[in-house]
Amino acid sequence: MELMGDIMKKTGKVVILMLDSFGIGGASDAAKFGDEGANTLKHIIEKRGFLKIPNMTFLGLQRAAQASDGSFRTEKQENTQITLPSKYGFMREKSHGKDTSSGHWEMAGVPVLFNWGYFKPEYPSFPKELIDNICKEAKLDGILGNKAASGTEIIKELGEEHIKTGKPICYTSADSVFQIAAHEESFGLEKLYNLCEIAFKYVKPYNIARVIARPFVGTAADNFTRTKNRHDYSVKPPAPTILDKIKNAGGNVIGIGKISDIYAGQGITKKVKASGLEELFNTTLAEIKTAEKGSLVFTNFVDFDMVWGHRRDIEGYATGLEYFDKRLPEIQNVLEDDDIVFITADHGCDPTYKGTDHTRENVPVMMFGKKVLGQFIGGRDTYADIAQTIAAYFDLEGFANAKSFL
Repeated sequence: MELMGDIMKKTGKVVILMLDSFGIGGASDAAKFGDEGANTLKHIIEKRGFLKIPNMTFLGLQRAAQASDGSFRTEKQENTQITLPSKYGFMREKSHGKDTSSGHWEMAGVPVLFNWGYFKPEYPSFPKELIDNICKEAKLDGILGNKAASGTEIIKELGEEHIKTGKPICYTSADSVFQIAAHEESFGLEKLYNLCEIAFKYVKPYNIARVIARPFVGTAADNFTRTKNRHDYSVKPPAPTILDKIKNAGGNVIGIGKISDIYAGQGITKKVKASGLEELFNTTLAEIKTAEKGSLVFTNFVDFDMVWGHRRDIEGYATGLEYFDKRLPEIQNVLEDDDIVFITADHGCDPTYKGTDHTRENVPVMMFGKKVLGQFIGGRDTYADIAQTIAAYFDLEGFANAKSFL
């Protein structure tokens, strides 16, 4: 058993750069989810015509994609600045869903082997009793929305009515979620958070994974914008994750962006708020520089999913990947001798595919560092292999049915 503080004497730092929704196709069970043929990376390249990501290519991304989906067409990349070798491959999701919580929990060692509850996509999505209970306790006259929708679109549709009536906008998606959008000024941020806490209590019998606060600002449909004050109220993972194991061993777990919310704060020692690709990258870089040995720095780059994937914005997604790739050498430049970095994803969200939902896909995994030996590690049977690798790196108790890359 690891003694408190020992973890900080043995090793360097671990960094997880989690590109939310960056799938590479090839999932054997995609048809079960209605996602046969989905491939986020491949289709972005095909529809756009090019994608300049030389650093991730050097780390093995395109070779992993080719192994995951044999139809993937590799391209020559130039101007590579990354020089460190990588262990690279792809991972299959064992969890029953293709949602945020399932993907994140699995890569932390706890696959979701049960079925979440979901609300109906059509109006009304929510049971009358549920809405009645929430409105009664929150002292509301009613809600707007009550259907599955894109968050930005439903704010455009109902934002002005929300400001006039004071009724919150409640909606769902293909995920196991109950989302509440409200204006930060006319409704109030604290009032929104309190409403989400009330809703979280009442959605539990429906086995819903998350209630999400979606605050926005603006004066009219054409200028409403969501703010960085999003907050997720999440069910806790059903078993200890690698985050818990590191924290319990005296290490630090730094959750950047929505990471802390996804794990309901469990296993987190420092929560860092950030939003937008540039700010998330800058914050990650700063935390890597200052983190002590024995730390896990874990960032969710949410824009790939929330801003570009769900909105089916091919150009935005491609530009985001190129920006991320261009800045990767900055991560390499601040690594110490024993540090390791993972680049991976939690599911797919093919911007060329039908609908606006996540897509069931395999995801890439690339692990690099100054002491990492370059190697193709093949197709992994579970995302939990990342957690097992980190456990082995920190000499912690591992996870059942998972294998280390080391």
